[in-house]
Amino acid sequence: MTIPMVLDILFPPTLLLTGASVLTLLSLAILGVLEIRGINMKYSKFVNAASSSSSISFKVPSRVGMLLLYTPAFLVGVASFWLYPAHDSRFIFLKSAVTIHFFKRLFEVIFIHKYSGEMSLDTLIIILVSYFFVSLSLIYTQTFNQGLSEPSIDLKYLGIVLFLIGISGNFYHHYLLSKLRTKGEKEYKIPKGGLFELVICPHYLFEILEFLGISLISQTLYSFSVTLGSALYLMCRSYVTRKWYVSKFEDFPKEVKAFIPFVF
Repeated sequence: MTIPMVLDILFPPTLLLTGASVLTLLSLAILGVLEIRGINMKYSKFVNAASSSSSISFKVPSRVGMLLLYTPAFLVGVASFWLYPAHDSRFIFLKSAVTIHFFKRLFEVIFIHKYSGEMSLDTLIIILVSYFFVSLSLIYTQTFNQGLSEPSIDLKYLGIVLFLIGISGNFYHHYLLSKLRTKGEKEYKIPKGGLFELVICPHYLFEILEFLGISLISQTLYSFSVTLGSALYLMCRSYVTRKWYVSKFEDFPKEVKAFIPFVF
């Protein structure tokens, strides 16, 4: 029995797909609300954020943690080309976009980002499982569209354009962040250059463009739920990130928004 057949048996395509879409959206939205309430994912500048006493206190170096949480999702993308080798162009574009997204993340962790802190183990586990589930589900749910008629409005090529804009903009602003510190420095600085002159988290904005591109390539309910949920979470994360910068830097420019230029 092949692995795709086993997946079909374990996860039948009925109300489960709708349920998974709703659950994903609600889960990401709840995580966003928790960020605003001060219960933050403990990495980067929020690694020492206050949390309940039941939280796992173990920490790992940030670079190690990032490698661990991105690798399984990337391997899912790579494996999908072997598990589902012969499908239409939409599915090929989707598998490619998911795989490229996580490959880029791994590339940045190894060659671009400068890390000085740690990541909480409970946060690592939550994000690792979330990325793995999203990568697997984006690809797996697409299999149920195989053999069906194409949508009356085909958005996959617009999706490819948005994905490329998003991944390029995200990479560029991650590169700008990496240049803020010289070797050995650990202090945070106010980001400069690019859209950092308008918002404190332009890399989040471009990441949402990536996911929107993936949604338009896929054109499934689940992919749109991932994009909407991710947008809600990252908007909340950018909001608390801006509050953190305002509290730490007296000269933080007040006109710089959190997520959307001139708006929010």
